[in-house]
Amino acid sequence: MIHSRVPIYDLREHVGRTVSVCGWVNTLRLQRHMQFVIVRDHTGMVQVTHKRDNGPLEAQLEALTSESAVKITGRVVDAAQVKLGGLEIVPEAVEVLNPAATPLPIDEHTGLEQRLDWRFLDVRRRPATQLLFAVQTTLEQGMREYAYVQGATEMHTPKLMGTASESGAEVFEVGYFGRSAYLAQSPQFYKQMAIAAGIDKVFEIGPVFRAEPSFTSRHATEFTGVDVELAWIDSVEDVMAFEEQMLAHAIAKVADAHGEAIAEHFGVEVTVPTTPFPRVTMADAREILRKGGWDPAEEKEDLDPEGERSISAHIKEATGHEFVFITHYPVGIRPFYHMRAADDSSVTLSFDLLWKGLEVTTGAQREHRYDVLLKQAAEKGMSPEPMQDYLNAFRYGCPPHGGLGMGLGRVLMVMLGLDSIRQASFLFRGPNRLTP
Repeated sequence: MIHSRVPIYDLREHVGRTVSVCGWVNTLRLQRHMQFVIVRDHTGMVQVTHKRDNGPLEAQLEALTSESAVKITGRVVDAAQVKLGGLEIVPEAVEVLNPAATPLPIDEHTGLEQRLDWRFLDVRRRPATQLLFAVQTTLEQGMREYAYVQGATEMHTPKLMGTASESGAEVFEVGYFGRSAYLAQSPQFYKQMAIAAGIDKVFEIGPVFRAEPSFTSRHATEFTGVDVELAWIDSVEDVMAFEEQMLAHAIAKVADAHGEAIAEHFGVEVTVPTTPFPRVTMADAREILRKGGWDPAEEKEDLDPEGERSISAHIKEATGHEFVFITHYPVGIRPFYHMRAADDSSVTLSFDLLWKGLEVTTGAQREHRYDVLLKQAAEKGMSPEPMQDYLNAFRYGCPPHGGLGMGLGRVLMVMLGLDSIRQASFLFRGPNRLTP
């Protein structure tokens, strides 16, 4: 008789019946009179209990190794003394689907870098990491839901570009049929082209590449970006409003689906933010920080990580809010296509969104006027020729528009209280890591 596979989480519904469970050997306790095997699948763990009888089952259980893939068929029994859910399986058949070699290359004491070398094993053995990917799925689902309800169109833009995007710095050059191509730093230019193509609201969740030799806990050379572009906006305020509503919706969805599990595995409470988020101009932020004793080693127009943490702490204390938009960044540290303020040409209509002190988003109203774009590119020493395809999008009636780029890994990192972005992706890519 063939027994269909039952997830461990559902075994309570099958007490008294014979079922099959498929999973991995988590722990072996082979005693003189009894054999106990803890089997783990993606939904939980269950104890398999066998009384030694010198039969074939005893020999099969004795030969098991940790992390072997097995199919256990047996009767589900109520067993109040068993800590794992008060259930056990009394086996009738054991099938080793794939034995695990021994010893395992990692254990619970192995450091992060070595665990990343064996990421499939690391994820499999850590319920918290599996939860991370369930949270990521729900978070993306929530973002997509909000975007769809707002009438946004999901796009898939090229990741191979004929010319280096934006400033030309920090791009990966790849061979392309005897010439050079570049991996896209962002879908920025392409989503603006979609706006010029008459698609009212555009979003994309996809890979982004940055050839940046940064070894910090928040940088990766390949990551997943959440990009949005909105047409016919009145101001950059429309973009910030879209983002805060999208995040509030998605975070509420995560809290509802995974809040208890996140508290259990990560010790973090997921707080659904209220809207609107606080907004502080860059000039005001610097003034607040100086009064608080912030003194960067060198005078920069941007906030350093310490400055970002400090302004977030100040806003949290003043408003109770974990998020803050820093707005009106100086022209010198923003791309040529950011629109400048009509009343102050030294600042851009742009923003960064900080969550608990970490920058998770950059956004802006874009400059949609062709002649102004040319002038601003020239001021930054950029030649229009390599960007002609992009610039052409603004010559024939491109509407006012703005958008944002958000790092999915950074959002997860803050949400789950992770120490490093290395933990927030399945297979991390950084300057020193191209494997597995």
